[in-house]
Amino acid sequence: EFHAVKDVSFELRRGECLGLIGRNGAGKTTLLKMLNGLIKPDAGSIEMRGRVAALIALGAGFNLLLTGRENIYINGSVLGLSSSEIDEKIDEIIDFAGIAEFIDSPVQTYSSGMSVRLGFAIATTMEPDILIVDEVLAVGDTNFRIKCYNRIKELLPTAVVIFVSHNMFDVCRICTKILALKSGETKFLGDVDEGVHVYNTLNEESTS
Repeated sequence: EFHAVKDVSFELRRGECLGLIGRNGAGKTTLLKMLNGLIKPDAGSIEMRGRVAALIALGAGFNLLLTGRENIYINGSVLGLSSSEIDEKIDEIIDFAGIAEFIDSPVQTYSSGMSVRLGFAIATTMEPDILIVDEVLAVGDTNFRIKCYNRIKELLPTAVVIFVSHNMFDVCRICTKILALKSGETKFLGDVDEGVHVYNTLNEESTS
């Protein structure tokens, strides 16, 4: 019997950004999928209050046959926004994504970077209470990643962010606490600097 995630427990409040770190196979993406409602836990409970926006897998949530514009309306409605509310935000979304000339082309014609740009722009412009971001930002170029991190900082006063990355510089840059996983179990929960040290130690153990 294999447990992808076992006995993991934490609580977050508005203004907090949790860095979820660990080696590949540690259980990070499985935990995110449970938080986003894609997988139901076999035991325990998950309580989340507010609107949840997630970027877990590249292209997830997009209908590839529809245009970028059409996907904005679909994703907005899933997040609970009315058509008029999306109308008010669509120009901001397109501007942030920087793909105006392709917004009426099918998403299946987009590069991975363009898909990430659009997905992040939708998720953050819709003003979520909880933002879940997996490693998809690694696909974007440096300038866009900087825009993303600045946007996350803008959201933090009124939102909770759960951020997965193997880039410890980025983790230190935006996270307020760390949850380090190993084989689906919590190895550390707390201070960012100490959490990064735990992560580095886990990597050293795997190569020794």
